[in-house]
Amino acid sequence: MTHNLPRQRWKFYPSQPHIVTDIVKHFGVSPIMAQVIANRGIDDIDSAQAYITPETVNLPSPLAEFPDLPHSIQLLKDAIASGAKIAICGDYDADGMTSTALLIRALKHLEAKVDYAIPSRMKDGYGINERIVEEFKQEGVSLILTVDNGISAYNPIKRAKELGLKVIITDHHDLPEKLPPADAILNPKLLPETSPYYGLAGVGVAYVLGVCLAQSLGKLDGLTKSLLELYTIGTIADLAPLTGVNRRWLKRGLKLLPKSDILGIQALSKCAGLTEEKKQLHSDDIGFKLGPRVNAIGRLDDPQIVIELFTTDDEQIAITKALQCEQTNHTRQELCKQIEKEAIEIIETKPIKWQEDRVLLIINNHWHHGVIGIVASRLVERYGVPVFIGTYEDEEPSIIRGSARGIEEYNIFSALQYCDDLLKKYGGHKAAGGFSFEAKNLDLIHQRLKEFSYQCLLPEYLKPLIKIDTQITFEQITFKLLQEIESLYPWGIENKAPIFWTPQVEIKSERITKTGEHLQLFISDGTRELKAIAWRWAVYSPLPKIVDIAYKLKENEWQGEKSIQLELVGIRQNL
Repeated sequence: MTHNLPRQRWKFYPSQPHIVTDIVKHFGVSPIMAQVIANRGIDDIDSAQAYITPETVNLPSPLAEFPDLPHSIQLLKDAIASGAKIAICGDYDADGMTSTALLIRALKHLEAKVDYAIPSRMKDGYGINERIVEEFKQEGVSLILTVDNGISAYNPIKRAKELGLKVIITDHHDLPEKLPPADAILNPKLLPETSPYYGLAGVGVAYVLGVCLAQSLGKLDGLTKSLLELYTIGTIADLAPLTGVNRRWLKRGLKLLPKSDILGIQALSKCAGLTEEKKQLHSDDIGFKLGPRVNAIGRLDDPQIVIELFTTDDEQIAITKALQCEQTNHTRQELCKQIEKEAIEIIETKPIKWQEDRVLLIINNHWHHGVIGIVASRLVERYGVPVFIGTYEDEEPSIIRGSARGIEEYNIFSALQYCDDLLKKYGGHKAAGGFSFEAKNLDLIHQRLKEFSYQCLLPEYLKPLIKIDTQITFEQITFKLLQEIESLYPWGIENKAPIFWTPQVEIKSERITKTGEHLQLFISDGTRELKAIAWRWAVYSPLPKIVDIAYKLKENEWQGEKSIQLELVGIRQNL
């Protein structure tokens, strides 16, 4: 019988016996986890110490790292002292909304006069624009503070300066060739890549600014905890690299969230089924529970809902806003399913030559701008090539607006730069981006993306990549190993959770879940039998009887009983 299995390429980390032996000896971890640590680029005892206990590392002061930070603080102190109005211009994703809420909380704590605006995803698209600048001027604003945007907004910032406004840009996106004429720019991409602050998301830059400002005014007491909680949600939801200070600060933040003082976080956690009994949250609790509920608002509704959720001191408002997030997230899930189904049908029936092109460009009418980025990620998982997905503007059907997601060997922002003269607007970073262009340029864009993809992608790259840490048996899967994995949190971007593999296992049983999407299985390797879940793998059922599997380890709790479950991420048949 021929089985339909996921198209994948498996990449195995090399064994590194010398550093593994040293790590085991110095830190008392198991050889399995020592190998995982070595696989994360750790090649000496000092870097292992920093990885295992990041709090022990001496951090340079942000004031010394960010050249414009002292001036930014002085501009804000002057505005607060004179009672001048400060306006924050945020963004409609989780990073931008948590950044906005964080700085509102910080500035109100410091008794500043503060207001905010967030561009409409549907009407404005990403980033500060001249309309917002003009409105700020009319409202008597003296100082504009951008968060998670602004680095590419040359003309709007130029207009603000013409109108006599001060501007501080806080952003983390890749740098354009020409920086805007702001009074101060805080962007980790202006720092050396070796800086521990280099991987900060927009909310990380906002956190640095908020904390340093409060510190300089001697008013940090009672503020840090709430700012750190918002930083934690925004950083993980934005898929920022979990390295450098992110790793250090998130370790603290994830412990604080179950006992949050922010009413909106309490209400949202209840909606997401996260109980206060948890000693700490994990990256997945943010990535799959809190983050999507926040992001859903920015995709489909008014970002003001999230700002109010995270800044209110009224319990009833917090509950109401959290329920709105919950409902909108359900709508988002249904939309994603529908668009993904339609996209796959177009790809398979048209057919689109994505393997030959080494890139997948798919455009369709009436898809919702707010969720096509999520669909792009799912198509990358399925097809293993960079995906550019777009839809026609409702008000301007001659304009196509879209999102892009990449693979490991590809840089989305560079691909968009390669199409610079054909695009109206674009931005992003290595892994993801957004763009718009005139529909008449569609064929030219397609050709340009093919050219770029041929320059950086070999045919063997065009399968979803599974990076495997080490081989283990089911007998080695214990709660002690699980505790070791959990002690090295947070896992995520650039610090991926360990993936193990076991060859020649037997699928004892499998069944499709009630939703019709996932597979639940019992699997044996001869030493013991374990339960497994395979998300979104119903399409591959039935699986072969004997297979090699790649998986993550998860704790499962059912009716008070704890067990270890495999989360399958890879499967292959040895013929």
